[in-house]
Amino acid sequence: MKNVLILAALLLPLAACSQTEKGAAIGGLGGAAVGAAVAGNPVEGAVIGGAVGTVAGALIGNASERGKCRYRDRYGRVFVDRCPDRGGRYYNDDPDYRSRPGY
Repeated sequence: MKNVLILAALLLPLAACSQTEKGAAIGGLGGAAVGAAVAGNPVEGAVIGGAVGTVAGALIGNASERGKCRYRDRYGRVFVDRCPDRGGRYYNDDPDYRSRPGY
């Protein structure tokens, strides 16, 4: 029971993170664990494995949230919404959205 509570306390902060941040954290921890177990020098292996895992996890996490941007409102609350394209317009599922007046 004690182990479950410790694990929950360690994983709870990840609930407030984006997919990119979660991927970086999980990749870094996993890479450090594998690097320490496999390398001849556990400290060096953990550092290298953690760095590689962090980069790989962040890239994988970022790929899963394409088209989503994080914004902050005037009260400081963070929310996620679709990203504007380069012209300031928002992407739409309708393939003809640029042909309508006003776009």
